Amino acid sequence: MVKSKKIAFRSTCPISTALDIFGDKWSLLIVRDMVFKGMSTYGDFLNGGEKIATNILADRLMLLETGGIITKRKHPESKAKVLYTLTPKGIDLVPALVEIILWSEKYHDVHPHAKQFAKQMSIDKEAVLKQILDGLK
Repeated sequence: MVKSKKIAFRSTCPISTALDIFGDKWSLLIVRDMVFKGMSTYGDFLNGGEKIATNILADRLMLLETGGIITKRKHPESKAKVLYTLTPKGIDLVPALVEIILWSEKYHDVHPHAKQFAKQMSIDKEAVLKQILDGLK
């Protein structure tokens, strides 16, 4: 059960409500790291290379949990850790993440992995997306 604050949506505009949950510069990177890098603990995200401050990370994890994008549960190997996993609602963000990657690769100089990913997507987008989604279940 989430013990955090409730999200105060600014309006009923679908873009606005989505941005109220993950419209900052960190939240989608956390989701990206869960999807593409298999990260699942606070320490994973903190040491993930993006240099996110601890207070910001804690706030974004709470916001993603409050928004129903992620859930947390006890770590099976450590009482001091929790595991963060994507909910079905969070998994439903994957196609949007993929489209952001493809858009950015089209218009900007991106990491070679993103270029390779875009090339794979151009060959068989449905199969690649299915493989990603199947890996999250």
